[in-house]
Amino acid sequence: MSNIKISIITPSYNQGEFIEQTIQSVLNQTYKNIEYILVDGGSTDQTLKVIDKYRDQIDAVISEKDKGQSDAINKGFKLATGELIGWINSDDILYPDCVEKIVELYQQYPDGSIYYPAILNCIDREGKLLYKSIRKIPDRNHLLNSNYSIIQQGSFYNSNLVKKIGYLDESIYYCMDLDLWLRLLNENERIYYYLPKALAAFRIWEGTKTTQGAIQFVQNTKQVLDQQGAKKFSQAKLHLLYIACRIWAGRMKRKLTKN
Repeated sequence: MSNIKISIITPSYNQGEFIEQTIQSVLNQTYKNIEYILVDGGSTDQTLKVIDKYRDQIDAVISEKDKGQSDAINKGFKLATGELIGWINSDDILYPDCVEKIVELYQQYPDGSIYYPAILNCIDREGKLLYKSIRKIPDRNHLLNSNYSIIQQGSFYNSNLVKKIGYLDESIYYCMDLDLWLRLLNENERIYYYLPKALAAFRIWEGTKTTQGAIQFVQNTKQVLDQQGAKKFSQAKLHLLYIACRIWAGRMKRKLTKN
């Protein structure tokens, strides 16, 4: 098996309910040459107690106040020494052979900027499967003008390229991953995906950022698409408008029901 080093960052803040599952999903990978960096924003729940259980198996632990998720991930990126780097949030999980399959993909196509699983399992708070999401992304134009949806969980990036473009944009709160993909693909359009099965899971529950700030997510995504050159009436932007209308309609319905 290859000895390519892979760096994984977990940003965390008050995710004590889920973070042990996330940590275990990284430590239990079938591929072993992994550098694991955990960046905690100064959690006040049981998160740090959980981290302490695994501290001797984690390469670096940072626990200090940060400026948000992008800042936390960037701290990890700047410490990372792997050829490929990625992050897994503290309520999501990687399946045991995720890194192994991504490394195999990288060995087959070493010229890429992004490597990701095209199938993602979406799970609930208890870890039960809700549905599967499939994203076959051919190029940058597809993200800009057809469908902006990406799969962040289980995705890995050329570390030299991430450094070259200046890491994550810390001014972006909701879709810094989309912005990262667009900037990476602007430098190197080659993107490769693993299709046979899901390699990671995204947990959907009431505490996730996108659940709590749906309209802000729409606004943030439109801002990124505009900045990166999306067409004025692209399918991607029209879809955002449709989502915004549904959110506002739902709010109005609830307001009228209360009255």
